[in-house]
Amino acid sequence: MTQPPPVIELTDVTFRRGERTILDAISFAVRPGEHWALIGPNGAGKSTILGFCGALTHPTSGTVDVLGHRVGRVELQALRRSIGHVNPRHPLTSPLTLREVVLTGLTGSIELPPRWRPTSDQVRAADALIEQIGLAGKHEAKWPTLSQGERGRTLIARALVCEPVLLLLDEPTTGLDVAAREQLLVTIAALEHTHPELASILVTHHLEELPPSSSHAVLLNDGRIVRSGPITDVLTTEHVSLAFAYPIQVGQHGRRWFARAASAA
Repeated sequence: MTQPPPVIELTDVTFRRGERTILDAISFAVRPGEHWALIGPNGAGKSTILGFCGALTHPTSGTVDVLGHRVGRVELQALRRSIGHVNPRHPLTSPLTLREVVLTGLTGSIELPPRWRPTSDQVRAADALIEQIGLAGKHEAKWPTLSQGERGRTLIARALVCEPVLLLLDEPTTGLDVAAREQLLVTIAALEHTHPELASILVTHHLEELPPSSSHAVLLNDGRIVRSGPITDVLTTEHVSLAFAYPIQVGQHGRRWFARAASAA
């Protein structure tokens, strides 16, 4: 069977900041319906790679193709409209309603533009997503009154309202308690059914924070790929121990991953 063309393809990507090499020879491709995780210790280069995938950063060398377009040869703003971002450090300070926050995904802004008004179809689409993420009845709740978990799910709806081809999640469970984390992961995992063609890339350094829908992974250490591909091939005790430079036992309960010190096995 012929594979669909990649949504994201990095080929031999290197990125340097001054004399320091941040990424070295990074290559992988993400196709529609695949859900990738970027995993590695702090400073491994995960967020830098996410910047390439979001058409926010240019490589020092190598090529980045986003939605079939070569970064550096295309107007990036047009590409970004097809990419949804979920950043738990969303810098909103105004008391927008939950519905209004979701609608800012259409304008690509933090606040609602002063003279912009959504159409009735756009409001219906936002409300449908709010119900889909399990927050029905909270459309008018103010952003400052929402829990961290509710904010995380709201940001997923905000990212989806523009009907993106690619969803980027930058450590989406940051700051959540266990219950809120699990609710958010259930919401993310449901996307494989509600948005079957959507591709996603999630950054984390905790295997326990991987949604059960995760299909592929890139395991990083010091700006280099230790292993990439189908997630069950990548997340082995050997590979994870190598990436984190520490003996770590890796396993699964159902479709959820866990990691612990190998000496505690």
